[in-house]
Amino acid sequence: MSSILKLLATAAASLAFGAVSVQAQDALPDLGGRTIVAVTENAYVPLNFADPNTGEGIGLEYDLFNEIAKRLNAKVDWQLSSWDVMIQAVRDGQFEVGMDGITINEERAELIDFSDAYLTSEQYMLVRADETRFTEAESFASDPNLLIGAQAGTTNFYVAVYNVLDGEESNPRIKLFDTFGTSVSALQAGDVDTVLMDQTSANGYIGANPGAFKVIGGPLGAEDFGFILTQGSDLLEPINAAIAAIKADGTMEKFQQKWFYEYSAAQ
Repeated sequence: MSSILKLLATAAASLAFGAVSVQAQDALPDLGGRTIVAVTENAYVPLNFADPNTGEGIGLEYDLFNEIAKRLNAKVDWQLSSWDVMIQAVRDGQFEVGMDGITINEERAELIDFSDAYLTSEQYMLVRADETRFTEAESFASDPNLLIGAQAGTTNFYVAVYNVLDGEESNPRIKLFDTFGTSVSALQAGDVDTVLMDQTSANGYIGANPGAFKVIGGPLGAEDFGFILTQGSDLLEPINAAIAAIKADGTMEKFQQKWFYEYSAAQ
């Protein structure tokens, strides 16, 4: 094939691909400028947190859901709520969509609807950078003086109970905190000895606090994150369609690069 024919063939293929992309974009539901009331906690680096310089809510979940709204011709009314009441508040219709690195599971799915997964992560043990007393879950569990910081009802809490300790949810070695951020602050201060979190959030805290933390041991289990919606919400199918499009065209990969690598490196 001559160079000019190759060039024309490449151009035709590019145009065809572009047409498919436009059609896929056009196929997304149009919400007609609707405002979606969304809630998060602003305490889960790098998914959702307050910019230390401006106080503005930033993170991967902000970027992702703003992009979803943009593609669906919608606006977002961002609200804040503590984790412990978020699921119930969405269930009651106080907010339409919630996000806070929320793991998709059957128990929660009885109360609210989940979107398709937008991120898959694994749980790891975050410790202080100078920690030498234990190197993984087994050696941590064998020392009764060591403590875990967690939020009640979170995936981190249940992994601590069932994957690290003895399966007893009232185990006094688990110290409960109101927010995820305060549990990490307690770790840094020496009040607890580890906090369990997904690898992406661990990377965020390590990047934001150079020399303060490290991750030890292997993964303690995989988890899929999804947005939560009031049961029967008419937003579920549009949001799922937008998530699929964002994954397909590489935008999700760009968000992950921005928040899991570039943001951490800049701290």
